[in-house]
Amino acid sequence: MEHIDVAVIGGGQSGLATAYALLRRGLRPVVLEASHRTAGSWPRYYDSLTLFSPARYSSLPGMPFPGADRDRYPHRDEVVAYLTAYAGRLDAEIRTGFRVSAVRRTGGGLTVELEGGDRLSARTVVAASGTFGRPHRPALPGLEEFTGQVLHAAGYRSPAPFTGRRVVVVGAGNSAVQIAAELAETARVTLATRAPVKFAAQRVLGRDLHWWLARTGLDAAPLGRLLSRPPAQPVLDDGRYRAALAAGRPQRRPLFTGADGTKVTWPDGKREEVDAIVLATGYRPDLPYLTGLDGALDAAGNPRHREGLAAGVPGLAFVGLEWQRSLSSNSLRGVGRDADRVARRLAAYLARR
Repeated sequence: MEHIDVAVIGGGQSGLATAYALLRRGLRPVVLEASHRTAGSWPRYYDSLTLFSPARYSSLPGMPFPGADRDRYPHRDEVVAYLTAYAGRLDAEIRTGFRVSAVRRTGGGLTVELEGGDRLSARTVVAASGTFGRPHRPALPGLEEFTGQVLHAAGYRSPAPFTGRRVVVVGAGNSAVQIAAELAETARVTLATRAPVKFAAQRVLGRDLHWWLARTGLDAAPLGRLLSRPPAQPVLDDGRYRAALAAGRPQRRPLFTGADGTKVTWPDGKREEVDAIVLATGYRPDLPYLTGLDGALDAAGNPRHREGLAAGVPGLAFVGLEWQRSLSSNSLRGVGRDADRVARRLAAYLARR
């Protein structure tokens, strides 16, 4: 069996930032990426996705986001190209096509089991596999009885297949509003939410909101430890989405109260034929390989940790969790800070041992 100091599970933005931080601490991580490219979930997001943070606030440590216009909002494909280039510049061992099936305690460390039967002995493990692989599908009234098309935003790519159809998008976050507004250009769309959509201005006093977050220190403030659950984030808007909702494209309605066959029932009692329901209802940490590791996850499958260090498994850490330490923890601009903190603590842990 191969013996290594640090196994990093995931070769997307969190895993790459972690590898960079570990290398700076003199450690030699082995990055295990299940897919055959080092861009994480970004290639699988919908085609029109653009960042809500400008290029100057969308970089991993050690490599600025490229391009002359630092205030533009990069497209999905630009992020894919950036992460691919970032991985190419890292002096780290990155193994693509290596899917982790389980992590188990053994002797003085952890064993990483791979699909196919191979195993690695690791003194420490960093789970940096993101959330895209675990779309959240909430229990909605009647959804199991609905016989029309139901898909999560993870499976949405473009509005083309929905042209001329009646679509309900469920959710009140950035992706829900962005997808619903895009669909409304070619389909009849309702955005169904439990409460009115909350907006935050993209620009304040002539500056992008991220400039203010960085200048005030709120972006990196360690607020995660104070939260029992991540708060809902407002929709960042330059005015176009608020205007689209005001114009009824898409229409915003309270969440349906029931569904059966191809119809949904609205709170006013009206029943309506619907072709498709798109669930833009977020994601949860994708950590199936830790389900057999006692103390790593809670009953809901979420990590037990304090600012990234596992609460009940020595040598195990997490990077890239939403609100792991701060508002920006699960973002290109903020994950490097958490990765550096975790790398520093793992280096100290290994030195003690």
